[in-house]
Amino acid sequence: MTRTGAMMGDNEHGAHEHRSPIVLAAVDGSSSSYQAAAWAAAEAALHHLPLHLLTSGAIQTGIGPGMSLGEADLEWLRDDAERVVGEAERVARAAVADEDLTITTEVSFELAAPLLIERSRDVRLLVVGSRGLGAFQRGLLGSVSRAVAQHAHCPVAVIHGMAAIDPVSAKLPVLVGVDGSAHSVPAVELAFDEASRRKVELVALHAFSDSSALDLPAFGWEVGRQTAEADLAETLAGYGEKYPDVPVRRIVVANHPVRSLLDESMSAQLLVVGSRGRGGFSSMLLGSTSNALLHSAEIPTIVVRDRR
Repeated sequence: MTRTGAMMGDNEHGAHEHRSPIVLAAVDGSSSSYQAAAWAAAEAALHHLPLHLLTSGAIQTGIGPGMSLGEADLEWLRDDAERVVGEAERVARAAVADEDLTITTEVSFELAAPLLIERSRDVRLLVVGSRGLGAFQRGLLGSVSRAVAQHAHCPVAVIHGMAAIDPVSAKLPVLVGVDGSAHSVPAVELAFDEASRRKVELVALHAFSDSSALDLPAFGWEVGRQTAEADLAETLAGYGEKYPDVPVRRIVVANHPVRSLLDESMSAQLLVVGSRGRGGFSSMLLGSTSNALLHSAEIPTIVVRDRR
């Protein structure tokens, strides 16, 4: 079933009507955002959740609340925004075989980043493309994706390319970055759930040094490895009982976390990281790591903030 409702103005209703969790995808007319819509549809179907597609006319020209346009310009913006969400719905529908997936659409004239951050309070997952159409066209989803990844109240998925919904990719494992801090725990929980739903292996990677093993003295490597393996085991403890259907492969490396995760992501379908780590030489700097991965990873990347 598809329900389409384009919301205008101040959005008194919009996505806040959804009391149950939903997947929210931001679209701006760029190919990247349509890829995000397709991936979001597959994700919504996987979790048996509705999908809500949202576009903002305010992104295009920087028009915000309190500023006015002529009626002809407003009508053009509305028509163009309706076209964008209509195409996004078509792409999303074509990406999944689930005919029962509920898809709703919305047009807003609020600024995209603050609107998405506010909406993220009420959704399970926020999905954005890795880049938009550019400064003089509709969307700056590159900057929007960075803003929501840093400030959203829910996990944020940044989508890179149509390989995200390729049937071959669907058989690859889910990859999660672990640094031994409490901030990586929500990422591990989400990664196990995603792997379970996809019926694939989970790869848990812990990079415990910003240097390669070749740069470390033998004693330092051995101590670091043992500590990292213990941290990883502690982080993963209990998940085997909760997700007995998920095979787990553990990887401990003395290497830069970004480089290690990017290398391993070449053979994964989804990368999950926390938004920040403990800091310090002995742990993954997930603040800088997650930011770098959003720019560099070629697979869908979910950033999970620790809200505790």
